[in-house]
Amino acid sequence: MKYVNFLRSHPAEPVTPVEVTDGERSVVYMAASLLLDYPKADWAERLNQVSQAVTVLPEPISGRFLEFCNWAQSVPQSEVEAQYVDTFDQKRRCAPYLTYYAVGDTRGRGAAILTFQELLKAAGFELQGNELPDYLPVVLELCARSDDPAVKHLLPAYREGLEVLRAALGQLGAPWTPILENVCAVLGPIDDQTMDLYQKLIRQGPPAELVGNEDLPFPTSIPGA
Repeated sequence: MKYVNFLRSHPAEPVTPVEVTDGERSVVYMAASLLLDYPKADWAERLNQVSQAVTVLPEPISGRFLEFCNWAQSVPQSEVEAQYVDTFDQKRRCAPYLTYYAVGDTRGRGAAILTFQELLKAAGFELQGNELPDYLPVVLELCARSDDPAVKHLLPAYREGLEVLRAALGQLGAPWTPILENVCAVLGPIDDQTMDLYQKLIRQGPPAELVGNEDLPFPTSIPGA
């Protein structure tokens, strides 16, 4: 199966980087983790916590978070839930799983997910619930809470996937677009190699299947580990 027209437009322009302290970056990651997770019974509490916490962040970061929170507080939770499912569960280009953008739904994805699971364990964290360890809210929370050097390099290692997700959400006009913009903004400028990978993903989509396990297109060991 070919991934034709994975995105129906040219790659979105990169988000302007925003300089933040390590502490502010952790707040960004934690806020994004709470808002990108499925809205459950604690949804209203999450929105209140984020609305208060992000006021210490510089613009335009705080404004983007508040934009989302204001929207989410202005509509019934059932509407947020419905839009969440329609956006993240029904559209493959908006999949909230980082390894999907690297290896697609292939045999290699199991090994990629195992890398995340081992990193969580090495950093002293235990995954609760039924989500996979490459689920973006899980990864964001790990990056917010851990000072492990390997964890520091995790999101940058999957930058092209984050950029594709950001572009897809923006193309849909999804309310979660500002959140991905914030995550990408605090990761700094995109280097040329990552930009090439991002543009390739836009054109071709994730691979459909891999032959063998040599030269897997994802980091089997995290830089700095």
